[in-house]
Amino acid sequence: MTSNSSSAAAQAADDRPRWAERKAVLLISAAHLVSHLHILILAPLFPLLKERFGVSYVELGLSLTLLNVLSAFTQAPMGFVVDRIGSRRVLIGGICLGSFAFLMLGLMPSYTGVLVTGAVAGIANSVYHPADYAILSARVADVRIGRAFAIHTFAGFIGGAAAPALVLIAGATSGIRMALVVSAAIGLAVAVALAFAPDLDDAPHAALAGKAARNVAKVNVFTPAVLNLTVFFTLLSLSSSGIQAFGTAAFTISYGITLSAANMALTIFLLASAFGVLTGGFVADWTRRHGDVAAGCFALTALLVLAIAFFSPGAAIITLLMGASGFLSGLIAPSRDMLVRRAAPPGAAGRVFGIVSTGFNIGGVLGPVLFGAIMDAGMPRWIFAVSAMFMLATVVQAFVGERRSGGRAVPARIAAE
Repeated sequence: MTSNSSSAAAQAADDRPRWAERKAVLLISAAHLVSHLHILILAPLFPLLKERFGVSYVELGLSLTLLNVLSAFTQAPMGFVVDRIGSRRVLIGGICLGSFAFLMLGLMPSYTGVLVTGAVAGIANSVYHPADYAILSARVADVRIGRAFAIHTFAGFIGGAAAPALVLIAGATSGIRMALVVSAAIGLAVAVALAFAPDLDDAPHAALAGKAARNVAKVNVFTPAVLNLTVFFTLLSLSSSGIQAFGTAAFTISYGITLSAANMALTIFLLASAFGVLTGGFVADWTRRHGDVAAGCFALTALLVLAIAFFSPGAAIITLLMGASGFLSGLIAPSRDMLVRRAAPPGAAGRVFGIVSTGFNIGGVLGPVLFGAIMDAGMPRWIFAVSAMFMLATVVQAFVGERRSGGRAVPARIAAE
């Protein structure tokens, strides 16, 4: 009887933090879904916006440039704000800011409004990575943190996939306004849910007092490891941006396959990436050699992409190669996040994730220019060759980083034993 009571008490004690973890993962993943939805909602609307406002695609594309540039410049400072005042409040503020921008554009559409929305969305987007990863790092046990990161990233994929579908459905029924208003409403609904979750607060002063909190604020986060990871994130962005943006066009021009087959290959690449992320969560929780995981998977991905670049496989083989490379590239995402977590000093997760995530924005600014120039030069196969080169550079960066750190983080599965 006593033994059973003790077991029940122990189980109850274990269930409470597990339920708290699940709540944190659910809410933060929902926020990440909103992030990717808002990033990608404007681009599918461009054909409708072009017709409505009588502007060029270049003029509309300026909104995405503003989004990436402003997000790049504000993401690192936002990480400091997250560590100073707490992640939840900053996250709610960012979601509301972006949602209101899309709501206003939906209610009062104009070309100037498109540019303003892009700029405001860029600032709003800067809160997600610092706040999300700070909350997950603080609220999820080490033994499950890799899977939490994986679910968070997977939710972002879902948000990105939902944007074109939302535009297609809304555009066919109610037009531009409805797509923008619905995207804003989704964001505001998540913000309300976060507002009723005060237990997600993780401001330094909540856990540390007095001098300890001040010491955390003074921690130098611009370490060689953090700067190396920023370069790593930039290379990751460059290695995939060309394939995602110009892969379909390259396939139809140089490989003699139909547009529908090319789109199917890209769709399989993106879907396989999403499921690779989920698998990668288990891998990240199983091992401490996160840099080696990233290097190994990306080395294999580079070989597959090089095969696409220098051979002329049929549509079926291209789709198979794209699926395999997508899965492997997604597999590294949780290990990538674990590398950042390892590099973050205690209480500085927001700052570190904010700094390294600017690499994505840098790649987002440089990639379209570089790969667009390759397409304009009439060398579509080099989209894949140059992407593979960036992948190989990423392999070197990850491998060297792992050797320097010595894989110091203790595997979660060992720490729990």
